[in-house]
Amino acid sequence: MPKNSHSPASNEKLLQYLHEAHATELALARTLEAHIAMTPHGSYRSGLDKHLNETRDHAARLERRLSELGASKNIVRAGVGLVEGFIGQALALSKGPVDLVRGNAGEEKLLKNAKDECATEALEIATYDALEHLARYVGDEQTAKLAASIRADEERMLAKLRAELPKLTEAMARAEIGGEPSYDASTTGAADAARAGGEKVRETAKRADASGRKAARQARKVPGVAQAEGQVKGAAADEADIPIADYDKQNAADIVARLGELSQVDLAKVDSYERKHANRKGVLEKVNSLRGEEPWPGYDELTAEEVRQALAGLDDKRVAEIREYERRHKGRKQVLEASERELSEA
Repeated sequence: MPKNSHSPASNEKLLQYLHEAHATELALARTLEAHIAMTPHGSYRSGLDKHLNETRDHAARLERRLSELGASKNIVRAGVGLVEGFIGQALALSKGPVDLVRGNAGEEKLLKNAKDECATEALEIATYDALEHLARYVGDEQTAKLAASIRADEERMLAKLRAELPKLTEAMARAEIGGEPSYDASTTGAADAARAGGEKVRETAKRADASGRKAARQARKVPGVAQAEGQVKGAAADEADIPIADYDKQNAADIVARLGELSQVDLAKVDSYERKHANRKGVLEKVNSLRGEEPWPGYDELTAEEVRQALAGLDDKRVAEIREYERRHKGRKQVLEASERELSEA
């Protein structure tokens, strides 16, 4: 029987669980964007695209319910329970973008992404199981129905992902064992985004309703959401987890010289680790100067050849933007030469 359904303690606990679910959806959206950026056309990518829209809708619906229950519109003011819950979810979800660089070939990267997505969907299903039962315990039928509805979407997505695993495994085996690769970087979401000058990303965002866009803007203001992949992992990292070998033995000048090679995720990881340990001003200032938006989601994880293929057919402004970003970061000769050719031939 529900206990004190209108008591402050009941409301506070329900808000905590809603906040955790909301933060999980926002973090998952970031992970899905990164995975889509390196996924070729086909049923697997179509499923990810559809679920990204569902995930944004979930975040919007949860935010509306939070508002109806009297939660502050500024999620930064959430309590300790939210912070602890979010960090736990972020640690699980942050594996996605980092895993873009795992594996020996694109086929294996896709398979490992799909396996991680299965694990994430299971985490979300458990999250909504708990939220539904808590809501029923305190007598909040509306929240219970919301949790059950969203959980049904997550269960359908998990089933779809599991159905993709045999095909992805066979493609990996053919490439890694049989020497028959099938992964084509020119058919990925990153290539699409590049050719469209980012329009695909903007069009996808427009499909979310106004509340969903508001939730995304709010999330970027919360420390650890927009760059949870690096910041959270860096805070809990050992020296061996930092993408610069023997990091603790390097002086500031040596580290600064290496920072330009790092992705945005790894820069965030270094930032968090450095602040927790040596906290050297020169290193932190250099990291800050390199922080910024990638030309498109997943750019930093692409090889030079994959970027070169994506450059073909872009307008001058877009190519110039990519060249400037590349110069400030990895400085890969193949990418810089390809961008110069594109500009000279325009």
